[in-house]
Amino acid sequence: MSLHSEDRPWGSWHVLDEGQGYKVKRIEVNPHSRLSYQTHEHRSEHWVVVTGKATCIIEGETTIAGPGDCVEVALGEAHRIVNAEDEPLVIVEIQRGEYTGEDDICRLEDDYGRGDSAQ
Repeated sequence: MSLHSEDRPWGSWHVLDEGQGYKVKRIEVNPHSRLSYQTHEHRSEHWVVVTGKATCIIEGETTIAGPGDCVEVALGEAHRIVNAEDEPLVIVEIQRGEYTGEDDICRLEDDYGRGDSAQ
């Protein structure tokens, strides 16, 4: 198992653990940045806010989550994490599903001109 990380235009992610049917990531979102509005065909996600304040958009509904709060994203739901604050946002994301590869992303909106691949 090779755990890895990637820098993205909005921040970075680091795989903390992964195995059959799951992956755990630490996601850091830069101030005033947001991830793409996207869906996944093969996994659900469970977010736990560690530090900062997350604006979570799921199926067009917006909720605010702070440290210790949990947010569920069901399989196939359109979702996005936004950091509208001046401080970094850190989230632990638990992915559950038959496949957790980085190419299981269908981007609906993206601030960085990326299509529906895992760029």
